[in-house]
Amino acid sequence: MKGRGAKSPEPEVSEEPQLPAPEANYAALQFLSSISKEEIQLLYFSETLNMISETNQTLGEYTLDVQQAYYQNSEGDLMLSALVHATSRGQLEEIPCGTSISGYLSWNLATYEQHHHEFIKFLPLPIDRKTTLLMEQEDMLVTRILKEGEDIKTEKMSFSLSMMDGFISESANLVLLRVMGWRRKVPLNAKFLTLDEEGKLCHSTYEALGFQTIQFGSEKAEAMVVEQTMHSNEDIPMTWQYYLLPDGHLAKRIQVGSPFCCIINKMPIIREEDEPESKLVFEKKHLDWEEDLQLSAIYRDRKEELQASHTTYMRHHPEAQTLISDFLLFLLLRQPSNVVTFAAEYFGPFARGRPPLPPFRSSCRPSPFRSIRGLCVAHIVLEEMSEQSSEDKAEEISCHRQSPET
Repeated sequence: MKGRGAKSPEPEVSEEPQLPAPEANYAALQFLSSISKEEIQLLYFSETLNMISETNQTLGEYTLDVQQAYYQNSEGDLMLSALVHATSRGQLEEIPCGTSISGYLSWNLATYEQHHHEFIKFLPLPIDRKTTLLMEQEDMLVTRILKEGEDIKTEKMSFSLSMMDGFISESANLVLLRVMGWRRKVPLNAKFLTLDEEGKLCHSTYEALGFQTIQFGSEKAEAMVVEQTMHSNEDIPMTWQYYLLPDGHLAKRIQVGSPFCCIINKMPIIREEDEPESKLVFEKKHLDWEEDLQLSAIYRDRKEELQASHTTYMRHHPEAQTLISDFLLFLLLRQPSNVVTFAAEYFGPFARGRPPLPPFRSSCRPSPFRSIRGLCVAHIVLEEMSEQSSEDKAEEISCHRQSPET
């Protein structure tokens, strides 16, 4: 029997089991790993689309630019990356609004850093939302700042990079669509990762809806229609449709349920992949110059010219003939086993840059080849020849000349 004033126990509320973190599947990871640097470099261009209402009125402008840039990480390392910059400015029911996205991506569309800014200047309560992604060592840091009027809320989250495989940010999504448009192919049943409106991980899928002919004036182009769906666990799915031209240009973008869409104002010049030029191969032909009258005449004239030049030089420099004759005579007298070393030792004293010999003999004789100049003995003799040779060599040669054996 319950006592007076006793409280009945409150019923226990069972906690909802926490859902496991979503993961990208194999098809998504395989598609991202197949993207190369060369393929991304084909997608460096800018484009502009008009924001059109349901009544065909121009509400604003959407621009997208992808280019190559260097990114410096938190450790100070510079990395070559793809820089994405997208902006949209317009008015909805005479209320100014806009979005800007700026991000640095790797060649496999991993996000190094991204800044996402949205604003709606609705009076009396304007809304300003900023989201920053920053890859730092082993984590992805997410900072969300929401300003409603004068009220500011800041939220910081951290995701381990091990659970971010296959993550596609807003900036990476823009490049991924260009890759799909260029390849004319959408990965089948691929599930990527992205962040929903609340900053939580969820799946993002892409589906090919076929092809549609886009016409602007007299120009036509076939666009591939790709539908992207963001599957949030806490909200209804959000869907976009993209009309992609063969080179990745965006012809049209529609957000399902939105009162406006983005359409290009003129047909861009469709880019095509440059085919590598085949390398010209020239067959090697045997040249028999002796049978060619012109070549043989040139050879004969040049030979006679060199012979005349050599004869003139030796006539104007008789000491050169004397020096060479002395060397040959000295060589025949000594008959060394190594002629090259003997010549280097013989002509070494004539070199200006040669260091003086030590005053005492040593068991470790210095090599006569101390520089590259020592290998070109003949050139050293002709350029740095002294008029007077060593007295010892002159006396020795003179004695041998006077000898009856010679």
